[in-house]
Amino acid sequence: MDELKQKIKNLAEIYSSNLKNKMAARMEEMKADDNSHYLIYRVLGISTQEGQLIDAYQNTGRFLYKYAGSFLEEAATLCFNSKFPDGIKTKIENTIGQRPKTFEIDFLNGNDALEVKWRDATTDGDHITKEHTRVQVIKAHGYKPIRVMFYYPQREQAIRIQETLKTLYAGVEGEYYGGNEAWVFLHQYSGVDLKSILTEIASERTPGNGN
Repeated sequence: MDELKQKIKNLAEIYSSNLKNKMAARMEEMKADDNSHYLIYRVLGISTQEGQLIDAYQNTGRFLYKYAGSFLEEAATLCFNSKFPDGIKTKIENTIGQRPKTFEIDFLNGNDALEVKWRDATTDGDHITKEHTRVQVIKAHGYKPIRVMFYYPQREQAIRIQETLKTLYAGVEGEYYGGNEAWVFLHQYSGVDLKSILTEIASERTPGNGN
């Protein structure tokens, strides 16, 4: 367990360093941006200084969401692999439709086909259609689709889509775990309390902050 914890800490360090470098590079790029659109910001009552801050957070925020998601998904996979070393990421052929040609399984362990996501905030109805096809294809290949999503979206429409997806998984005898259920499932399935490990790392890196 100590070895796994160190791997996760090392992973966090790598992601943190890469994130900071990306954000710093973007901030440097933005110094050369054309800011003539601030005129419209000002028309709407947003000062130039406020506009600069908003643009800066918007630009760097995209990196944060991307890196946060990739880190958590990779850390979770490390936990699954610690218990099931033969588990793999793989692609399966779409036997129902033409697009996409393949679907990716984040962690295939025997008949269990795990999809690992940190958050899914989509409000696109086409997402349901694609996921419906995906779980049907996984089922047709003889696997059990299992969705593990650690954080629920905040918006009502996105939450409704997740409820629909939960029903889809149940319809093919799959399993759906969202929010706290996902952390519990990972703990029970892999034997690793990832949330506790991440809480410990977070306390070391940003002491005094909550959650």
